[in-house]
Amino acid sequence: MMICMLVLTLNVSGQTTREEIRKDRRVSGGSFLAYPGPQQERLTPVPGGKKPFYISHYGRHGSRHMTKYDDFKYVRNALELASQQHVLTPLGYDVLARVARMEDESHESLGELTALGARQHGQIAERMYHRFPEVFKGATNIEAKSSTSIRSIMSMNYALIALKGLNPRLNIIEKAALRDMHHLFHVDRELTAKSASKENRKVYDDFCSKYPTWQRLVSLLITDTAFVNRNFVGERFGYYMFRIASALQDSDLHDEMTFYDLFTEDEIYKNWKKENAFWYLGYSFCPTSGGEQPYSQRFLLRDIIEKADSCLQQPHPGITLRYGHDTALLPLICLLGINGYDLATTDLDLLEEKGWLDYRAIPMAGNLQIVFYRKNLSDKDVLIKVLLNENEATLPIKTDVAPYYHWQDFRNHYLSLIDAYDAAHSDE
Repeated sequence: MMICMLVLTLNVSGQTTREEIRKDRRVSGGSFLAYPGPQQERLTPVPGGKKPFYISHYGRHGSRHMTKYDDFKYVRNALELASQQHVLTPLGYDVLARVARMEDESHESLGELTALGARQHGQIAERMYHRFPEVFKGATNIEAKSSTSIRSIMSMNYALIALKGLNPRLNIIEKAALRDMHHLFHVDRELTAKSASKENRKVYDDFCSKYPTWQRLVSLLITDTAFVNRNFVGERFGYYMFRIASALQDSDLHDEMTFYDLFTEDEIYKNWKKENAFWYLGYSFCPTSGGEQPYSQRFLLRDIIEKADSCLQQPHPGITLRYGHDTALLPLICLLGINGYDLATTDLDLLEEKGWLDYRAIPMAGNLQIVFYRKNLSDKDVLIKVLLNENEATLPIKTDVAPYYHWQDFRNHYLSLIDAYDAAHSDE
């Protein structure tokens, strides 16, 4: 089984993003990627006769509608103006109709969970139940907390409905309260200011300027170059157009139409590359954004550790479920250094080579599961396994039982990290 796992890892890591996009263009959507499900079907057996007894989880909401009308407005206004001035191509009229249809579907539903998003979380919960039946046995407790966002609350509800259907005896406590937002979806204003600085924005703009993707797209839709020069910020139009193309996979219209026909394979790849750099600059250990962005989720990590410490004292603690957003999940993944996401580089062209890929970290319904193992209550050598999007993941911690880790090693390593950060910033 270990050999099978090694082969799977090599096959996945050996593919370039270009190859992955060629096989499935939806991958280029990055954070818009509709949850692909686990690539790893069989998990590595736990050593020493230990069994799973507790799961600590953080999940992003499932597929949703676009969150802002601006995503539609800029494209639609530009194409409608071109139509009024009789410079819109037949394809331009067709694209305008497609955009209008997608916008209409999102009317009064901005940011809300789609039917696909509901299914995703039900299916993730079902797989969790079947993978770790010992954890869900009997009248065990499930503590579920969500951010106050409706899409996160609904994601939590669909997961709990699925679990209750599998075991009606589950004792479920669910909550979505402002008091929990401090750790479920903490926004650190000082760190955010650094990532949003003029200097960091210039780094991003300079990077994007190396990969222009809008000229051919606009020429397909509009006949008059002078009109384009008068009315378009070309890169901005291309940006919104690709966001719409990426987001369609999360819509209930995803089987009925597409926007990927507007882009070449190379343009799709370059658009992904720019968006991946955006996420890296905003939420990673990138030096140009201060090199500390992941510490925004130190409160979430401390809650994970403290809650686990409490649950370890119980014979059958159950499950802790948390539901939130990509802007918390990604920095948490980076803070933990999962699969090398603690990468610190100023060379944005290295991200793909180093495996820093947004779509593998934060697709819609992206999730982190920490599974705890022991023989019995008196077994003090508790092991953990980390699953990123339901696939076994690595941590930057030494272990003699990979892909498992000793809980005390995990606990000591990460408490030291966040304690040191807090101490260094205590006077700010």
